[in-house]
Amino acid sequence: MPGLPLAFTFPFVLAALAGLPLLYFLLRITPPRPALVPFPPLRLILGLRPRNETASRTPWWLLLLRLAIAASLIFAMAGPVLNPLPAATGCEGSSLLIVLDDGWPAAPGWERRIAAAARQIEAAERNSRLAAVVPTSEAGRDIVPLDAATAQDRLRALKPVPFVPDRLPVFSAIEKYATAQQKKPAIVWIADGLDRGHAREFAGKLAAVSGELTVVTDSTTVRALAGVQNQTGRLDVRVLRAVLSGSKLPGPDRGVVRALDRKGLQLGEALFDFGAANETQASFEMPVELRNEIARLEIAREHSAAAVFLLDERWRRRRIGLVSGETSDIAQPLLAPSYYLTKALSPFADIREARPAATDPIRSLLDDHVAIMILADVGMVAGQAHDGLARFVEDGGILVRFAGSHLAAASGDLVPVRLRRGGRVLGGAMSWDTPKKLAPFDRESPFFGLAVLDEVTVSRQVLAEPDPGLSAKTWARLSDGTPLVTAARQGKGLIVLFHVTADTTWSNLPISGLFVEMLRKIVAQSGEAAKDADAQAGAGTKALEAATFAPSRSLDGFGVLGPPPPNATPIPAGFEGIAEPEHPPGFYGPPDGLIAVNALGPKDTLEAADYSGLGFIDEPLRDNGPVDLKPWLIAAAFLLFAADTLASLWLSGSLRKPARGALACLVLFAVGSAILIPARVAAESAAASVSPRDIGAALTTRLAFVASGDARVDEVSRQGLKSLSRVLARRTSLTPGDPVGIDPARDELGFYPLLYWPIVASEPQPPHAAIAKAALFMRQGGTIIFDTHDALASRPGGPPTPEAKWLRALLDGVDVPELEPVPADHVVTKTFYLIDGFVGRYTTGATWIEALPPAPTDGGPRPARAGDSVSPIIITANDLAAGWASDADGDSLYSLVPGGERQHELALRGGVNLVMYTLTGNYKSDQVHVRDLLERLAH
Repeated sequence: MPGLPLAFTFPFVLAALAGLPLLYFLLRITPPRPALVPFPPLRLILGLRPRNETASRTPWWLLLLRLAIAASLIFAMAGPVLNPLPAATGCEGSSLLIVLDDGWPAAPGWERRIAAAARQIEAAERNSRLAAVVPTSEAGRDIVPLDAATAQDRLRALKPVPFVPDRLPVFSAIEKYATAQQKKPAIVWIADGLDRGHAREFAGKLAAVSGELTVVTDSTTVRALAGVQNQTGRLDVRVLRAVLSGSKLPGPDRGVVRALDRKGLQLGEALFDFGAANETQASFEMPVELRNEIARLEIAREHSAAAVFLLDERWRRRRIGLVSGETSDIAQPLLAPSYYLTKALSPFADIREARPAATDPIRSLLDDHVAIMILADVGMVAGQAHDGLARFVEDGGILVRFAGSHLAAASGDLVPVRLRRGGRVLGGAMSWDTPKKLAPFDRESPFFGLAVLDEVTVSRQVLAEPDPGLSAKTWARLSDGTPLVTAARQGKGLIVLFHVTADTTWSNLPISGLFVEMLRKIVAQSGEAAKDADAQAGAGTKALEAATFAPSRSLDGFGVLGPPPPNATPIPAGFEGIAEPEHPPGFYGPPDGLIAVNALGPKDTLEAADYSGLGFIDEPLRDNGPVDLKPWLIAAAFLLFAADTLASLWLSGSLRKPARGALACLVLFAVGSAILIPARVAAESAAASVSPRDIGAALTTRLAFVASGDARVDEVSRQGLKSLSRVLARRTSLTPGDPVGIDPARDELGFYPLLYWPIVASEPQPPHAAIAKAALFMRQGGTIIFDTHDALASRPGGPPTPEAKWLRALLDGVDVPELEPVPADHVVTKTFYLIDGFVGRYTTGATWIEALPPAPTDGGPRPARAGDSVSPIIITANDLAAGWASDADGDSLYSLVPGGERQHELALRGGVNLVMYTLTGNYKSDQVHVRDLLERLAH
């Protein structure tokens, strides 16, 4: 239901409201005010006259005040709850399945979505029903029904992914789960509301397998960036929004797009205003040198992967020098080659032409630091201009030449292939009968993928000599196989030759859209100058097409740039798609040649999903959780009661005497304060939604594990810590509470002295906020046990396991102290039991701990670290939780390697030592009280 619903915990109490009319009649009659009579007895007796007294009426405002007090108390006792937990969906005996969209559109309202799912699980728990949680990005995993606590841990471990997953692959697991249940499960789909990833088809399939389908939609407006155009004088970025289903068209929607460089420094801001449209643009007007430094655009205060747009060399606006060999014709300037080239290059490059009075236009443009030099029908290049062009290409520049009468008659070395003198002319001695068309581009050509237009024809060209290697240097051919565009590497640079003119005298190619796209591909090649020239020489183009680029930095679902996830795979050369599960958005390739992959493409749009006609329950995503109104109503009743008391005292005349009035006011103020302050505190606590688990953790010492997102691993962690807690309660003076699974990004870590963090390499890295909180936890005295449980897979001196790589990426940037394998004399080996090491499911893995100070030169034992602090980090590979886990009888739940009850007992002893070490520090290393201790032992 829309709005903020109201429910009552004890609705039957509201029946007392029926007694308000009776109370009204009782309160409206009051005894008359006593008469004041002088004390003399005789006068008193004589003045008394018997008469029939009639009751006077209570003032109407006092009557309403007392009725309000009664009504407030009745409503308070009924337990009113604003925005209560949802009613359990589905029929009795069925399970609850929560399907959660976890793509980047869900990131801006992620906390609200998790809270909504948690309320659904709590509602299922009240009805003793199991619940399961499945994000749409995790296709291929079996769905298992869980108890409420485990389902909550599973839910809190989820993070949004930086792409929009296709929902159909996950439906097979949902269908399998629904078929295995005795009754069709109730499905609650918390949808992102966008028409991406087969939203409508997926909703129809869910409705077919569910007993009752509820689609929870969010009214949050999603904003994203999709495409950049580096224009002349400014950079334009497309800004999109989607007004999701169930929400009204927002009013003025304005915002700011920030431009950042590679170091994260802000270069500028641009405002945008949607008005009544769902698409607008933001423009950065700044010099081209500054625009080319932009590496990241982001919408301020919009936290999602699509609200960030990354820029690489392809988006840089190149400065291009243009020199024409034809004599300028003032009467017909629009027919000059420079005109066609300027029109074709202007959308994505800045054109520089030499001043008319320049004696050496080539050298003047080279001094202007151009990235590409274009020579249109320039014949012989000699002298200093030739040497300057040669150095320009050797240092990584691109030289593009166009044929013409001057080039056909000249000779020189700044061409990619050896040319035949003269040309091939329609109707000439070396001619063809009709103009030739273009052949499709080869796969090795940078032009591969461009559509060849039939209307593009060539009537004349400069021929290349059929030397060996000509085919590898050919980027475009005519239909008869003769080269149209050739190219060759020279040093770090590239020389490209169009065998036709840049105007329409030899071909109509310069007036086609294909000409613009071909030039765009060549300009994009200027970003390759910093790469290894050897890899691009000769058949280097083919090698580049077959190359791949490994992920360098990736965006998470919230738009935070960090280490790539373990499942990220390299992209092929020339990749121009958008983010996928295997290719998350981010930067790929070496630092000096990064390639950007974004969540949206230049032509993408955002559309709201249409679920009309599917016949399910549509429920909006609510912002707030349940709010108990009882403290507020009780406070209001006591306020009204105080006002009633003051009014009664005034009517009786008691307040007319200053002393009595002051005393009454003081008493009422004290009573009201004593009542209202606790009520206010209770109401504020309820409004702040303090987690009951955090309150319990603050009152009771308990162990905690970090929920990894893998249901099986999290269940092993829970069982292991629960078994260890039972052993601690039986063998030590510590009686810990039940262990809990936490999310470092959202939960308060200071309540837990020890965190167990299982490493799952297939799960994405936690956000930077979680890593920062974990680092702060360790700096403030907490201890985290990182368990890679890869003892069987790791080899001394061999390559690191995926779990080890995942842990290294996690700790990248964290202030980790120097570590060493646990020494035999370390205090952690004797805090409770005397043990040799720490074993779990396995025994072969090493356990690392913060290194102790070096041993003294006299050979004595190494000193303990100063203070009672403990090592903030412990790393093991032995799967401690599986080694601790046991049933009610104390038998191990998992097969141990090599096995045996002794190994299980040693694992528990090691766990007890770790907990005692965390709680007591290095007191066992304190030698001050050794004499007193020995004397006690002697007696």
